[in-house]
Amino acid sequence: MKVYLTRLMLPPVLDRLKVFCDMQLNPNDRTLTREELLTAVRDIDILVPNGPDQIDEEVFEAAKRLKLVANFGVGYNNIDVDAATRRGIPVTNTPGVLSEATADIAWALLMSVARRTGEGERLIRANGWKGWSPFLLLGGDVTGATLGLLGLGRIGKAMIPRAKGFSMKVIYWNRTRLEPAEEARLGIEYVSKEALLATADFVSLHVALVPETRHLISDAELKLMKPSSYLINTTRGPVVDEKALVAALKSNTIAGAGLDVFENEPAVEPGLLALDNVTMAPHLGSATVGTRVKMGMLVVDNCEALIHGKSLPNLVNPEVG
Repeated sequence: MKVYLTRLMLPPVLDRLKVFCDMQLNPNDRTLTREELLTAVRDIDILVPNGPDQIDEEVFEAAKRLKLVANFGVGYNNIDVDAATRRGIPVTNTPGVLSEATADIAWALLMSVARRTGEGERLIRANGWKGWSPFLLLGGDVTGATLGLLGLGRIGKAMIPRAKGFSMKVIYWNRTRLEPAEEARLGIEYVSKEALLATADFVSLHVALVPETRHLISDAELKLMKPSSYLINTTRGPVVDEKALVAALKSNTIAGAGLDVFENEPAVEPGLLALDNVTMAPHLGSATVGTRVKMGMLVVDNCEALIHGKSLPNLVNPEVG
């Protein structure tokens, strides 16, 4: 079968994949243009896209032979799963292996925006540091603060031990509440979304991007937060209304934000670029060698299962069976 990768993967993944298929790939370190994508899928059996690739009806129409979409990533909002299901095309993802790396990025952003290390580095690089001062770049306290988790999937749960290491109180809101015994085991407290926003010192977002969570954080939610609090987003950019966030940061409605994802990636709301009280990373959540290899191996598992007629291990549309 012909397998097409829209972006290059690390050598251990490619070495394993090419053993059992006709592997083809985009040789350029950039996202395919729409025209390139539509041309590339014409005679392939398996497509391996990434987050920036929009896989929709037009792509399915062009890919007449397509038998599997094996997404390289845990999130699959870039794929029209309903359209795939109607055509009997299974869709798979890469869950479970990137939780720790993404929680690391969330924690790095939390620490950086609270302790203003990004501002400090820019000050030094601009030769603006004139020596120690009792008021230089005073930041927020992390140890002993309250962490609010909006969403409690794998990545949200991975934040809990990190917070406990800093003696933080952890509160959470999720569409489905855990059993009391599980809450007690994790040492966390369930509260309403409104209560979480109003009391947390750090609000970290860990919800899936679905229509109900688009702009989950907008003007009204930001106004519920404390002026001393920080917003951390490592889930999906459209969960946050970036224009509302800019207004909140400019007016000191909240103290700061740490962002690894953006509403219209790779474009960034221009107002964010001019603000010192926001720390930004270019979607690095899973960007470690070990994590990307594990993600790639899950992709290969899914491809190999289809080719050998086995059950797909990470199927997101089980209706196609």
